[in-house]
Amino acid sequence: MDREKRVLIKGAGDLATGIACRLHNCGFSIVMTETAVPTTVRRTVAFSRAVYENEAVVEGITGILCTNLEEIGEAVDKGRIAVMVDEACRIRSQWKPDILVDAIIAKRNMGTSITDAGTVIGVGPGFEAGTDCHCVIETKRGHDLGRCIWNGGAVPNTGVPGMIGGFAKERLIKAPCGGTFYGTVSIGDRAEAGSAVGYVEKEDGSRVLVLSEIQGVIRGLLQDGVSVVSGMKAGDVDPRDVKENCYTVSDKARAVGGGVLEAILALDHKRRES
Repeated sequence: MDREKRVLIKGAGDLATGIACRLHNCGFSIVMTETAVPTTVRRTVAFSRAVYENEAVVEGITGILCTNLEEIGEAVDKGRIAVMVDEACRIRSQWKPDILVDAIIAKRNMGTSITDAGTVIGVGPGFEAGTDCHCVIETKRGHDLGRCIWNGGAVPNTGVPGMIGGFAKERLIKAPCGGTFYGTVSIGDRAEAGSAVGYVEKEDGSRVLVLSEIQGVIRGLLQDGVSVVSGMKAGDVDPRDVKENCYTVSDKARAVGGGVLEAILALDHKRRES
């Protein structure tokens, strides 16, 4: 595979970052796009953190915040991943990627077309292989996680997270109301069932505590100052209690990244044969 192949990844959250790490290690040049205020909870393993910290390092790979094509070129030439605030993905028409991966994980197609690049891959539900993209990657935990889907789409969103350590939806830390989120603990800290991990400041200045339902390690937490609505995901507790897992790409993200790599190589192989 040509080391100069260009990959544009829409989204820079933890799943998108797992994809980026796998492709970067295989020699692809990568640009990722994000929103101006990322809502990634697993920030320690997400290149979206570069949006407000200017750079983010995940498993020894550095993502750098870029604002134009020249800065992208400099970042890529230095073996780094370029991250841009570009929700509309306008950089696509300038950078002209060979491969586009939609890893926003919006559970629906937010505007990706099969004609956006030579190879277009949709990650998770909301995409139809052969219509929206060339291949869809399954993101639901279980037997098919990371599978390449060449016809049809991924399993529809159930709204229930995968089971880890005997817990599913209980793992999620959710905002109890609308307002501005602030954490009172850090990722990697240990939470007890019913303990406060942060608070939401409402418009009237009052504060409502954000609680953990179970005990375990805080694997993810929103950055301070993010606007939230009631029920919005604000964090993630890992009942397995392994602090080191907070700083490495997850098994799920690694599996999804492997599926994306397989799809790219499979399509390249088919085209060369034909």
